[in-house]
Amino acid sequence: MDKKRHIAIFTTASLPWMTGTAVNPLFRAAYLAKDGERIVSLVIPWLSLKDQKLVYPNNITFSSPAGQEAYIRHWLHERTGFQSDFSILFYPGKFSLDKRSILAVGDISEIIPDEKADIAILEEPEHLTWYHHGKRWKIKFGLVIGIIHTNYLEYVRREKNGRMQAFLLKYVNNWVVSIYCHKVIRLSAATQEYPQSIICNVHGVNPKFLEIGKKKLEQQQNGSQAFSKGAYYIGKMVWSKGYKELLKLLQDHQKELAGLEVDLYGAGEDSDQVREAAEKLELAVRVHPGRDHADLEFHDYKVFLNPSTTDVVCTTTAEALAMGKIVVCANHPSNDFFKQFPNCRTYDNGDGFVKLTQQALAEQPAQLTEAQRYELSWAAATERFLRCAELEKASTAKLSESPSKNFMSTSLNLGGKMETASAYVHHVASGFEATRRIFGAIPRSLQPDEEQCKELGLAVPAGKQGFGK
Repeated sequence: MDKKRHIAIFTTASLPWMTGTAVNPLFRAAYLAKDGERIVSLVIPWLSLKDQKLVYPNNITFSSPAGQEAYIRHWLHERTGFQSDFSILFYPGKFSLDKRSILAVGDISEIIPDEKADIAILEEPEHLTWYHHGKRWKIKFGLVIGIIHTNYLEYVRREKNGRMQAFLLKYVNNWVVSIYCHKVIRLSAATQEYPQSIICNVHGVNPKFLEIGKKKLEQQQNGSQAFSKGAYYIGKMVWSKGYKELLKLLQDHQKELAGLEVDLYGAGEDSDQVREAAEKLELAVRVHPGRDHADLEFHDYKVFLNPSTTDVVCTTTAEALAMGKIVVCANHPSNDFFKQFPNCRTYDNGDGFVKLTQQALAEQPAQLTEAQRYELSWAAATERFLRCAELEKASTAKLSESPSKNFMSTSLNLGGKMETASAYVHHVASGFEATRRIFGAIPRSLQPDEEQCKELGLAVPAGKQGFGK
C-alpha cells in the first residue's frame, strides 16, 4: 500500500528554449515531486549541436546531456527556491524547420524501463504520437494522460490551404490521441475537442511573478505609486501571436485612442514587419527587443494588452495578473480561466477594446487577495491536475503481461477491438519511411542516428553503424 507511483512526464521541448512545453512540464515535475509522495521523471528531447544552434537562444549550446541538465536545474532552483527530487531523462529529437518544432526520433517510450512504466503524462500528446512507431503507450503504461497545450488547428488555418489542412489535422489528432491516451486534459476550450476529455487549466505561474506581485501589493497598501508606466505587450514577434490583431485595433481606433502610448517587446521572424506597421500609426507605438517578462523593465507597467486568440492559456497573461497588472484581452475561450480575477477585462469588439483600455489606464489595479494569488500558483495547478488525473484509479497491472512481446502479438492477444486495430494501422503506417515522409516526418527519424546514440549512450541500431548524420 505504501508503494510510490512512478510518473514519467514526456514533453516536446526543453530549456533554454523558452517555450511553454519546455517551461510548464518542468514546473509540473518539480511540484509533483515536491512532497516526496511520487517518483517523478521528466523526459525531454536531446538535440545534436547543429539543431541546438537553430533552436536555443543567445548561442547557448551543450556538449552533453549532463551539461544541459545542470543548466535546467539551476534555472529551476532560481525560480522555485527549493530542490525537487525528480530525474531528468533525454530522448533523441530533431528540429523540424518547417514546423518550427522538435520531433521525437525512435520509440521514446523505451526511455522508461518496463518495470517503472506506471503513469505517463504526455505534454502535447498529438505532437508526441504523430510519428510514434513502437510500443503502444496504453500497453506500456497503466495510465496515460495527455495534456493538450497547443491550438494547432488555429495555427494551421492561417497557412496556405489552411482550412483543408486543419480539417485533416483534426482527424489525425483525434486518431492518435484516442489510441494512445486513457485520459485527456485540455487547458482551455480553445483547444480541439477530444472525446471524453476534461477542460482544466493545470498550469501555474513561475513563482518569480507572484513575488513581484507581492511587492507591488505592498506598495499599493503603503500608498506608494506602484505603477508608473502605461500599456505594453510582450510575446514572440510573429503575426499569429496577437500582433496582427493588436496593430489592427490600434489602427482602426487611432482617433479614440489619441495620446495612447504602447510598448511592444519581442523577437521573431516578423519583427521587421511589425516595426514597419507600428511606425505607420499616428499613435506612439514603440517596438523593443524581447526580454524576460520578469525583467525590471516590466514591473512598473500598469496595463497589459493581449488580443491574441491563438493561445490556449496565455502564459504572459497569467504572469501579468500575478504581477498585479490590469489585463485587457479578448473575450475568447483561452481567457476563460482568467475571468475570475478582477484585473482581467475582456472585450468583444473594437469599441469594447477602446473603452476598457481607457478605463484601465485611468484606474488603479485591484489588490489581489491571498486566495486569488494562490489560484495562479503552481501549487494550486498541481492540486487541479491531481484532481483531474485521478491517479489513484490507475491500474497497477499492465495490460500486457510480457513487456518483451512485440506490438503485433500483444495487439492480437487483446482481441479484435476497433481501437486495437486502429492502433495497429498507425503502427504499421509509421514504420515505413515513405509513409512518414508523406505526413511530414523528418527524414530518417524512425531510429536515432549514430551521433545521437553516442551522445545519449544508446546502443546503435542495426544498420546504423558507420552512418552519422
